[in-house]
Amino acid sequence: MQGNIISMFWAQKTLKDEIACTGIGLHSGQKVNLRIRPALPNTGIVFKRVDLPGKPEVKAHVLNVADNRLATTIGQDGVTVSTIEHLLAAFWSMGVDNAIVELDAPEVPIMDGSAAPFVYLIKSTGLKAQLASKKIFVLKRPLRVREGDKWIHLTPVSELELTVHFMIDFDHPLLKKQTYTFHFSPTRFEKEISRARTFGFLKEVEWLRAQGLARGGSLDNAVVIDEFRILNKEGLRYKNEFVRHKILDLVGDLALLGCPLIAKINAYKSGHALNHKLAKQIWRNQHLGQIITLTPPQKTAITEEATFCSR
Repeated sequence: MQGNIISMFWAQKTLKDEIACTGIGLHSGQKVNLRIRPALPNTGIVFKRVDLPGKPEVKAHVLNVADNRLATTIGQDGVTVSTIEHLLAAFWSMGVDNAIVELDAPEVPIMDGSAAPFVYLIKSTGLKAQLASKKIFVLKRPLRVREGDKWIHLTPVSELELTVHFMIDFDHPLLKKQTYTFHFSPTRFEKEISRARTFGFLKEVEWLRAQGLARGGSLDNAVVIDEFRILNKEGLRYKNEFVRHKILDLVGDLALLGCPLIAKINAYKSGHALNHKLAKQIWRNQHLGQIITLTPPQKTAITEEATFCSR
């Protein structure tokens, strides 16, 4: 695993060429044209609202989180972009450090409710290594965040690896106490996590739409559950698709740190709000870890005093 992490992260990467897609916003219900362009080193992931005057930009960063009701929304200077977590999970897991994401609506298209379409697009053009070293954050001391009965606990690991153990526990016969352990690699993410779709309960649809949410939701982009069964005719993609999607969301939310995290993560019933709380705690307590700068050819230099990612 250590070799996989180093070979993936020794330098920053961007796309070889631009990619594009069209879809519907899950919560806004608006049609969205999305175009992702390569970017220079140290750009990070930047969203550009081409539908607004001046084409304002919003950087994907934990300090720019503006809302977390059922999705991750970032904002700067009154400009927002929402439902970014699935795209960010694909970027992080496939090794994309720098990209400009242009969209003509306030929300990233939901596609099929998973990260798989974005993984496919990234693979279709491939990645280009850039002449810039990459930093990773290696946790050295435990960190815990909690809200009520929900919690996330991070502990250090002896190797350069990321492991996520997640448990969900819903008051529903199909979702009770699903668990999954994910050992990170790009291949495993694509196979085990990327195809897991967002899900929701039929009884909550009317309330969500009254709140201005889920207006673009359908059986084509979400798993919908009534009191006893799954309404999607094709059924589930994984037996435990629900908990795998929660891991997908967590990976996407932690991508807001701007660099890879090396740790063991145990999460119980976490959602976007707690994920963001964790990411902010890591950002504000960088003394709990160590910065490692990876440079070719697979050499490391520790720079503890450095800030591992910029806003």
